[in-house]
Amino acid sequence: MKIVICGSSTFRKEKVAMKERLLEMGHEPVLDPTTEMLARGENPELLKKIAAEHSEVKKEYGLIKWYFDAIVASDAILVLNYDKRGIANYVGGNTLMELGFAFVHGKKIFLLNPVPDVSYKDEILATYDVVLDGDIGKISEVGND
Repeated sequence: MKIVICGSSTFRKEKVAMKERLLEMGHEPVLDPTTEMLARGENPELLKKIAAEHSEVKKEYGLIKWYFDAIVASDAILVLNYDKRGIANYVGGNTLMELGFAFVHGKKIFLLNPVPDVSYKDEILATYDVVLDGDIGKISEVGND
């Protein structure tokens, strides 16, 4: 299954590790090259710019459109929703947009962890297909339903 890995840019190392795990499982994971570059520790100046002007980096690198195009060309998305800023199972604004986009395009939506307790919880609940409870092996079990 072709799966776009989504989630906060803070989780870049986790995204790369998940890409490897999905490859080992026989899936075709999709992750933007900028995330992979930053996870390798390349371009520390870009990391500083992200911290100061994240929206400008998203524009300059076309990241929102990149993810939307990748979602259209995929079978599913996997949202890596780890804890961030004191919020358990964090899903941020950009990831929420990706969830909605995947939903309207009929893509399978996997959440790695349960839905966070946030003001837009209902929107997440209305879009996802499967909460994996941290077990990506469940993707193969339910991925072709």
